[in-house]
Amino acid sequence: MKITEHKFDEFLISTDKTKLDIAAIHDFLSKDSGWSDNIPLEKVKISIENSLNFGLFHNGRQIGFARIISDFSTIAYLGDVYVLDEYRGKGLSKKLMDTIMSHPDLQGLRRWILLTSTAEWLYKKYGFTHIPKPEIYMELYNPDVYKK
Repeated sequence: MKITEHKFDEFLISTDKTKLDIAAIHDFLSKDSGWSDNIPLEKVKISIENSLNFGLFHNGRQIGFARIISDFSTIAYLGDVYVLDEYRGKGLSKKLMDTIMSHPDLQGLRRWILLTSTAEWLYKKYGFTHIPKPEIYMELYNPDVYKK
């Protein structure tokens, strides 16, 4: 897959995996995210290896992240989206979402999926809605999977 980059001001959004600060991503996901507390570093590495990743950088420092799990034909799952607290309120999450939603390999999909308890307002701007038929939705969920 072709690497894409979007530069603006002193910020960069890149799909180049070699630019990702995996330790910083792991630190946020394992300690501050609330959705993947205590996730082992190895799990983060594998998830990055098997995803289309969007790193958000300020002067080279990793300050945000998102990843897509997809078949690049019919469906995409958007997950692990974050912008560090000190960078929030500057429109960066919108820039990150603009970049994701306009990515050439994510066009024409039948379905996008995400789970959120904190940024519903952001995703609604991109057409995300609540599940219209929750009675057909099923999941197998283990919230304690990373607890020792």
